[in-house]
Formats: sequence, structure tokens, C-alpha cells
Amino acid sequence: MKHQAGHDTTTPLNEDEKLLHSMGYAQELARRMSGFSNFAISFSIICILAGGITAFPAALSAGGGASVGIGWIVGSMFVLLVAAAMAQIASAYPTAGGLYHWSSILGGRGYGWTTAWFNLLGLIFVVASVNFGVYDPFFKTLIAPLLGIDPASLTWTHQTLFIAAITLSQAWLNHQGIKATTRLTDLSGYLIFFVSLVLTVSLLIYAPGPLDFTRLFTFTNFTGAEGSLWPQNSSPLLVFLSGLLLTVYTLTGYDASAHTSEETRHAAINVPKGIMLAVLWSALFGYILVSVFVLALPNIADGVKQGMGVFSALLSLLPRGLQVALGIGVFVVNYICGLACLTSTSRMVYAFARDGGLPFSHQLKQVHPQHRTPGAAIWVSAVLAIAATLYGDAFIVLSTASAVLLYISYVLPIAAGFFAEGKHWAHKGPFNLYSWSRPVAVLATIGGVVLAFVGIQPPNEKVLYITVALLIVLGFFWFVLGVRNRFKGPPVGARIAQHQAHIREIEKELERP
Repeated sequence: MKHQAGHDTTTPLNEDEKLLHSMGYAQELARRMSGFSNFAISFSIICILAGGITAFPAALSAGGGASVGIGWIVGSMFVLLVAAAMAQIASAYPTAGGLYHWSSILGGRGYGWTTAWFNLLGLIFVVASVNFGVYDPFFKTLIAPLLGIDPASLTWTHQTLFIAAITLSQAWLNHQGIKATTRLTDLSGYLIFFVSLVLTVSLLIYAPGPLDFTRLFTFTNFTGAEGSLWPQNSSPLLVFLSGLLLTVYTLTGYDASAHTSEETRHAAINVPKGIMLAVLWSALFGYILVSVFVLALPNIADGVKQGMGVFSALLSLLPRGLQVALGIGVFVVNYICGLACLTSTSRMVYAFARDGGLPFSHQLKQVHPQHRTPGAAIWVSAVLAIAATLYGDAFIVLSTASAVLLYISYVLPIAAGFFAEGKHWAHKGPFNLYSWSRPVAVLATIGGVVLAFVGIQPPNEKVLYITVALLIVLGFFWFVLGVRNRFKGPPVGARIAQHQAHIREIEKELERP
């Protein structure tokens, strides 16, 4: 006899499956990820060698060295608060498409539906921006010359074909099963550390002059200067906040640990751990890396003039052979980052479709019988990501919009949790902030709003337009076209009490010697 969602009811359920069943879902995806693999997929998406490199000019050309040396610390504190609040909710409700599910349970189905669209669009933009970055600067600037290709000869058509090929290859790997993906993301975790270490040490060794650590705390307003990404701004506070874009874009995507909850063993414990460790280690290694970028520059003002080419200028300080090796290493890490991003996006599509939230939901929620992956969701996510890159000068808009939309989707369930705590959210998972829960929720909400605010500052007005347009479209579909009458949301209500009972059983098991 088969369960309606595909589980063989003659097989005893383990604790993860019991917990998932208590939330109204059967175990359809293959639960093969270890705690390390859950951490590694978020660590791979955060990828300090992707965001830390591509967004570095945004910080440098805002407040100079201080936007890196001080800004990274301030931004990381905000991110850690958001991550801690998310980890607590993830421990209580470890499901694929986590943020949508959390918002629905804690804030209502309309609130969850809105969160789902912000999270989904943000994830599609993440895949698009990362793979855009795989092409430019990493392939176009670093790899193409090694192959004898003149970067100036590469056109929009070359760009589109390259990004499409990269994205479709990532979709194929994802389709093969979570085991294949986790092998690569596990490898990426080690590779990020190794390449970052070699790059950091190399830049310190070949730095052209004595290291001036005061650079990291010296604020200089470079907005409006030659090469700066920011228009002239006379407000020191706004200039400093603009520099936080480096941290906002780099330290994002850790919701991947939540999206792969149904493929992670001991999810109520390992998912929140994966979220927190991915952010902590990325914040630490990332700070060292971007600080060394500042210290190794021959001159800060000249670095600002380089604009988006500042990383290439830094690499030019190194011997040719070392440049090649590091260039290839960074390229590979960024490819795996895009692979992990697509994994996260496809699980969100699958989870939302499972509850009827998307057009063609019946097709998108199907799981491949052999690979146990959401095949249609993977390929549709890939095609949508490719479509998002067709706008020729897409990187800045895509990268900034992805960070803004994701942080809005992070803040929504956290804010709902603040009001639901002690009411219909009466019992939490193994990861519990206890008396710090509400203060952290407040600070995380404020921090998330500040980080989102950074992303809509000029010249990123298009991100604000995208956000406002999304809200208008969602309102139109929900109220005018009657989605609120058709969309039922995730199975909640009576199942929540059963779910909380299973959480208590897990905690009792953990307390036993």
C-alpha cells in the first residue's frame, strides 16, 4: 500500500519522516545529506570568492577602506541576527521551501504566498547573477585570455550562449540526484577555503609596499569619483550604508540549508546548524579576504578608478602562473556556487507547487522516480534564470535585486514569528534562542530592512521599481483575480499540534544519555 504522496507505509518512519508527516507532507525527496553537506550548500552559495570579489568595488568606491574594514563587521552583525532568527524557525519547521512555509504558519496563507514570491524571484535572480558573474568577469577576464580569446571580441550572443550552457549543465547535474550535487558542494566548501587562503597569502606576499592597516578604518567619500559605482552623495551615513552592499550581496543565500531540509538527515538539528555555521565562517574568512584586498592595493584612489576591474588589477600583482591557477580556482568555485543556487531555487519551486501556488503546479511538483529530484522544477528554474540574464548589462541589477528580494523574504517570517511567539507558535525546535528570541527578532527585522534599504539606493533605483512592481502585481493577483479564494497554502491548523508533539519527542531523545 502506498501513501498518497508516494511513501511506502509498510516501512517504519524515522524521526525526520515523522516530523515531515506531522506537517502534512510525505517523504518524496531522497534524504541523503549529512550535516556537513547542509552547511556546505549554504557556504557554497554565500561563496566569498563570488560576492566578495564582484561586490568589492561597491564598498571601495563608497567610503574607501572603512566601508570594508568597518562596514563588513557591521553588515555581518546584521546578517548573523537574521540568520539566528531564521535558524530558530527552521529548527521548528524543517521543510523544503522553508520561508514560505514558515510565513504561512506564523502569519497566514496570504502572508506566506507573498513571502514565497519574494523568495522565489530572489532565488531566480541569484542563479542568474552568479552565472552572469561566472561569465563576466571570471571567464571573460581571466579564462578567455588563457584560451587565446580576445575579451573585446566577445559579444552579447557569446555571453548569452555561454550563460545558457553553464546553467543547463548545472540543471543536468541537479537532475541526476542530490548525491551528485552534494559531492560537488562538499568539494566546494574545501575549495573555497583553499583558494581563499592561497589568494590571501599571495596578495600579502606580493603587495607592492608596506601594509597600512589604518586604511581599513579610514573613511573617504569616493562617491561621484572616477570609477565609482555610486553617484555623488554628501551624507557620510548614506555613503557608509551604500558600502554595506558588499556584505549584503556576499552573505546571502543561506536559506539553501532550509530549502534542502527534506533531503537532510536530523534536519531539526542540522539545518539551523548549517545556516549559522555557513554565515559565521563566511563572515570570518570573507573579512580577512576583503581586508587583504584593501591592504594589497598600491593606492586606494587608483583602485576606485579601476571600477569593476579592480580584482584583475590585484591579480596582476602576482606571477603569471599563480594568476592562472587562482583564476581557474575562482572560476570553478563560482560554477559550483551557481549549481548550489539552482538546487535551492528548484526546491523552492517544488515546495510552492506542492501546495498549488504556481501555474502548472501539478507538473512542477513531480519527483523523478529514480533520481528523486524535482525534475520539472529544476529545468524550469534554469530556463527562468537564463531569461533573466538576457538584459545585456544585467549583473548589477540582478545581484542587487537578488539580495534585496531575499532579505525581504527573510524578514517576513521573522517578523511574523515575533507576533506568533507564545500564541500559535508555542513550541520550538532543538535550536532555541529562549529569552533572546524576541529581541533577536526585532534586531534582525531592523537589520534586514537596513540591508534591503542599501540595495535600492541610487544608482540601483531599478531594484526599487522591481520591488514595487512585484507588490502591485501580487496585490492584483491576490485580490482582483481571486488567488486568495483558490490558494489553500500548506497543510496547517490541526497538524501543527501533532507537529509540535513530534518536536517534543525529538528533544526527549536528545536529552537521553
